[in-house]
Amino acid sequence: VEAARSGQKLPGYQEIGCHMVFDIRLDGLVRKARLVAGGHTTETPASVTYSSVVSRDSVCIAFLIAALNELDMLVVNIRNAYLNAPCREKIWTVAGKEFGDKGTVMVIVQALYGLKSSGASWRNMFMQTLLELGYTSSLADPDVYLRRNTKPDGTEYYELLLVYVDDTLCVSHDPMATMNKIGEVYRLKEGSLGPPTRYLGAKVAKYQCGDGSEH
Repeated sequence: VEAARSGQKLPGYQEIGCHMVFDIRLDGLVRKARLVAGGHTTETPASVTYSSVVSRDSVCIAFLIAALNELDMLVVNIRNAYLNAPCREKIWTVAGKEFGDKGTVMVIVQALYGLKSSGASWRNMFMQTLLELGYTSSLADPDVYLRRNTKPDGTEYYELLLVYVDDTLCVSHDPMATMNKIGEVYRLKEGSLGPPTRYLGAKVAKYQCGDGSEH
Protein backbone atom coordinates (compact mmCIF):
# COMPACT_ATOMS: atom_id res chain seq x y z
CA VAL A 1 0.00 0.00 0.00
CA GLU A 2 2.78 2.43 0.83
CA ALA A 3 4.40 1.56 -2.49
CA ALA A 4 1.22 2.55 -4.31
CA ARG A 5 1.04 5.81 -2.36
CA SER A 6 4.51 6.74 -3.57
CA GLY A 7 3.58 6.01 -7.18
CA GLN A 8 4.98 2.51 -7.52
CA LYS A 9 2.89 -0.45 -8.62
CA LEU A 10 1.62 -3.09 -6.20
CA PRO A 11 2.87 -6.50 -7.43
CA GLY A 12 0.03 -8.37 -9.14
CA TYR A 13 -2.47 -5.53 -8.61
CA GLN A 14 -4.09 -3.11 -11.07
CA GLU A 15 -4.88 0.51 -10.34
CA ILE A 16 -8.48 1.55 -10.99
CA GLY A 17 -10.48 4.72 -10.77
CA CYS A 18 -13.80 5.00 -8.91
CA HIS A 19 -16.59 7.54 -9.05
CA MET A 20 -19.91 8.28 -7.36
CA VAL A 21 -23.18 7.75 -9.24
CA PHE A 22 -26.24 9.66 -8.06
CA ASP A 23 -29.77 8.77 -9.09
CA ILE A 24 -33.38 9.75 -8.34
CA ARG A 25 -36.16 7.23 -8.83
CA LEU A 26 -39.05 8.14 -11.10
CA ASP A 27 -41.33 8.72 -8.10
CA GLY A 28 -38.96 11.47 -6.95
CA LEU A 29 -39.01 10.14 -3.41
CA VAL A 30 -35.90 7.96 -3.36
CA ARG A 31 -32.41 9.35 -3.90
CA LYS A 32 -29.50 6.96 -4.28
CA ALA A 33 -25.73 7.29 -4.28
CA ARG A 34 -23.34 4.47 -5.15
CA LEU A 35 -19.59 4.17 -5.43
CA VAL A 36 -18.82 2.53 -8.78
CA ALA A 37 -15.50 1.20 -10.06
CA GLY A 38 -14.26 1.88 -13.56
CA GLY A 39 -14.10 -1.80 -14.45
CA HIS A 40 -13.64 -1.05 -18.14
CA THR A 41 -10.01 -0.14 -17.42
CA THR A 42 -9.04 -3.52 -15.97
CA GLU A 43 -7.80 -6.63 -17.75
CA THR A 44 -9.96 -9.42 -16.35
CA PRO A 45 -9.96 -13.09 -17.43
CA ALA A 46 -13.23 -14.21 -18.99
CA SER A 47 -13.24 -17.20 -16.64
CA VAL A 48 -14.16 -14.95 -13.68
CA THR A 49 -16.63 -12.64 -15.41
CA TYR A 50 -19.39 -14.84 -16.89
CA SER A 51 -22.67 -14.75 -14.95
CA SER A 52 -25.99 -16.17 -16.13
CA VAL A 53 -29.55 -15.20 -15.14
CA VAL A 54 -32.84 -17.06 -15.19
CA SER A 55 -34.49 -17.20 -18.61
CA ARG A 56 -37.91 -15.73 -19.34
CA ASP A 57 -39.11 -19.15 -20.51
CA SER A 58 -38.29 -20.58 -17.07
CA VAL A 59 -40.23 -17.76 -15.42
CA CYS A 60 -43.31 -18.52 -17.53
CA ILE A 61 -43.08 -22.23 -16.70
CA ALA A 62 -42.70 -21.45 -12.99
CA PHE A 63 -45.89 -19.37 -13.00
CA LEU A 64 -47.70 -22.21 -14.76
CA ILE A 65 -46.44 -24.73 -12.19
CA ALA A 66 -47.58 -22.45 -9.37
CA ALA A 67 -51.08 -22.15 -10.83
CA LEU A 68 -51.50 -25.87 -11.58
CA ASN A 69 -50.29 -26.93 -8.14
CA GLU A 70 -51.95 -24.14 -6.12
CA LEU A 71 -48.63 -22.83 -4.82
CA ASP A 72 -47.89 -19.37 -3.49
CA MET A 73 -45.22 -17.01 -4.77
CA LEU A 74 -43.06 -14.38 -3.12
CA VAL A 75 -40.36 -12.17 -4.59
CA VAL A 76 -37.58 -10.28 -2.83
CA ASN A 77 -34.66 -8.07 -3.76
CA ILE A 78 -31.37 -8.42 -1.90
CA ARG A 79 -29.91 -5.10 -0.83
CA ASN A 80 -26.52 -4.14 -2.30
CA ALA A 81 -26.10 -7.74 -3.43
CA TYR A 82 -22.66 -7.46 -5.05
CA LEU A 83 -21.08 -5.99 -1.93
CA ASN A 84 -21.73 -9.25 -0.05
CA ALA A 85 -19.30 -11.15 -2.29
CA PRO A 86 -15.49 -11.07 -2.27
CA CYS A 87 -13.63 -9.31 -5.07
CA ARG A 88 -12.09 -11.75 -7.57
CA GLU A 89 -9.64 -9.20 -8.93
CA LYS A 90 -6.51 -7.70 -7.41
CA ILE A 91 -7.12 -3.97 -7.69
CA TRP A 92 -6.51 -0.79 -5.74
CA THR A 93 -7.65 2.81 -5.96
CA VAL A 94 -6.83 6.18 -4.43
CA ALA A 95 -9.52 7.69 -2.21
CA GLY A 96 -11.11 10.98 -3.23
CA LYS A 97 -12.15 13.78 -0.90
CA GLU A 98 -15.56 12.15 -0.36
CA PHE A 99 -13.82 9.60 1.89
CA GLY A 100 -12.52 12.29 4.25
CA ASP A 101 -8.91 11.21 3.71
CA LYS A 102 -8.04 12.16 0.17
CA GLY A 103 -5.04 10.34 -1.27
CA THR A 104 -5.34 7.25 0.89
CA VAL A 105 -4.64 4.05 -1.04
CA MET A 106 -7.39 1.42 -0.75
CA VAL A 107 -7.27 -2.22 -1.82
CA ILE A 108 -10.72 -3.36 -3.03
CA VAL A 109 -11.76 -6.53 -1.16
CA GLN A 110 -15.51 -6.67 -1.93
CA ALA A 111 -17.21 -7.08 -5.32
CA LEU A 112 -17.65 -3.40 -6.05
CA TYR A 113 -20.28 -2.36 -8.59
CA GLY A 114 -18.68 -1.66 -11.95
CA LEU A 115 -16.09 -4.44 -11.82
CA LYS A 116 -16.28 -7.05 -14.58
CA SER A 117 -16.08 -9.94 -12.11
CA SER A 118 -18.61 -8.70 -9.54
CA GLY A 119 -21.68 -10.31 -11.13
CA ALA A 120 -20.04 -13.74 -11.27
CA SER A 121 -18.67 -13.40 -7.75
CA TRP A 122 -22.11 -12.58 -6.34
CA ARG A 123 -23.82 -15.37 -8.30
CA ASN A 124 -21.36 -17.94 -7.01
CA MET A 125 -21.78 -16.77 -3.42
CA PHE A 126 -25.59 -16.76 -3.57
CA MET A 127 -25.58 -20.18 -5.21
CA GLN A 128 -23.58 -21.56 -2.29
CA THR A 129 -26.16 -20.15 0.11
CA LEU A 130 -29.01 -21.84 -1.76
CA LEU A 131 -27.14 -25.14 -1.86
CA GLU A 132 -26.73 -24.94 1.92
CA LEU A 133 -30.50 -24.44 2.19
CA GLY A 134 -31.01 -27.75 0.37
CA TYR A 135 -31.73 -26.44 -3.13
CA THR A 136 -30.21 -27.94 -6.27
CA SER A 137 -29.50 -26.09 -9.50
CA SER A 138 -31.64 -27.28 -12.42
CA LEU A 139 -29.92 -28.97 -15.35
CA ALA A 140 -32.20 -27.18 -17.82
CA ASP A 141 -31.65 -23.71 -16.35
CA PRO A 142 -28.83 -23.25 -13.79
CA ASP A 143 -30.60 -20.22 -12.28
CA VAL A 144 -33.67 -22.26 -11.36
CA TYR A 145 -33.19 -24.09 -8.06
CA LEU A 146 -35.30 -27.00 -6.83
CA ARG A 147 -35.95 -28.58 -3.42
CA ARG A 148 -38.27 -31.45 -2.52
CA ASN A 149 -41.02 -30.53 -0.09
CA THR A 150 -44.39 -31.77 1.14
CA LYS A 151 -47.65 -29.88 1.51
CA PRO A 152 -49.62 -30.15 4.79
CA ASP A 153 -51.97 -32.63 3.06
CA GLY A 154 -49.05 -34.94 2.27
CA THR A 155 -48.67 -34.03 -1.40
CA GLU A 156 -45.03 -34.08 -2.51
CA TYR A 157 -43.70 -31.48 -4.90
CA TYR A 158 -40.65 -29.40 -5.76
CA GLU A 159 -40.19 -25.89 -4.43
CA LEU A 160 -38.66 -23.50 -6.97
CA LEU A 161 -36.32 -20.56 -6.62
CA LEU A 162 -35.68 -18.38 -9.66
CA VAL A 163 -32.76 -15.96 -9.51
CA TYR A 164 -32.17 -12.93 -11.71
CA VAL A 165 -29.04 -11.30 -10.23
CA ASP A 166 -30.46 -10.08 -6.89
CA ASP A 167 -34.19 -10.62 -7.61
CA THR A 168 -35.33 -13.93 -6.14
CA LEU A 169 -38.72 -15.52 -6.83
CA CYS A 170 -39.87 -18.41 -4.63
CA VAL A 171 -42.63 -20.87 -5.57
CA SER A 172 -43.81 -22.94 -2.60
CA HIS A 173 -46.76 -23.69 -0.35
CA ASP A 174 -44.80 -21.69 2.28
CA PRO A 175 -42.42 -19.32 0.45
CA MET A 176 -41.99 -17.12 3.52
CA ALA A 177 -39.99 -19.87 5.25
CA THR A 178 -37.35 -19.73 2.51
CA MET A 179 -37.36 -15.93 2.41
CA ASN A 180 -36.77 -15.81 6.16
CA LYS A 181 -33.75 -18.09 5.78
CA ILE A 182 -32.33 -15.87 3.04
CA GLY A 183 -32.98 -12.86 5.25
CA GLU A 184 -30.84 -14.40 7.98
CA VAL A 185 -27.84 -14.31 5.62
CA TYR A 186 -28.41 -11.14 3.58
CA ARG A 187 -30.07 -7.78 4.07
CA LEU A 188 -33.31 -7.61 2.11
CA LYS A 189 -34.36 -4.40 0.41
CA GLU A 190 -37.12 -2.72 2.38
CA GLY A 191 -40.54 -3.07 0.78
CA SER A 192 -39.40 -5.61 -1.81
CA LEU A 193 -40.71 -8.76 -0.10
CA GLY A 194 -44.19 -9.74 -1.18
CA PRO A 195 -46.31 -11.36 -3.89
CA PRO A 196 -45.01 -10.42 -7.35
CA THR A 197 -46.90 -7.64 -9.11
CA ARG A 198 -44.18 -7.06 -11.69
CA TYR A 199 -41.33 -9.40 -12.57
CA LEU A 200 -38.66 -8.93 -15.26
CA GLY A 201 -40.64 -6.12 -16.83
CA ALA A 202 -43.98 -7.95 -17.01
CA LYS A 203 -47.00 -7.19 -14.85
CA VAL A 204 -48.19 -10.10 -12.73
CA ALA A 205 -51.66 -10.63 -11.28
CA LYS A 206 -53.49 -13.47 -9.58
CA TYR A 207 -57.17 -14.08 -10.22
CA GLN A 208 -59.72 -16.78 -9.52
CA CYS A 209 -61.73 -18.49 -12.25
CA GLY A 210 -65.40 -19.31 -12.00
CA ASP A 211 -64.58 -22.94 -11.17
CA GLY A 212 -62.60 -21.83 -8.11
CA SER A 213 -59.15 -22.44 -9.57
CA GLU A 214 -56.46 -19.77 -9.28
CA HIS A 215 -54.27 -18.46 -12.12
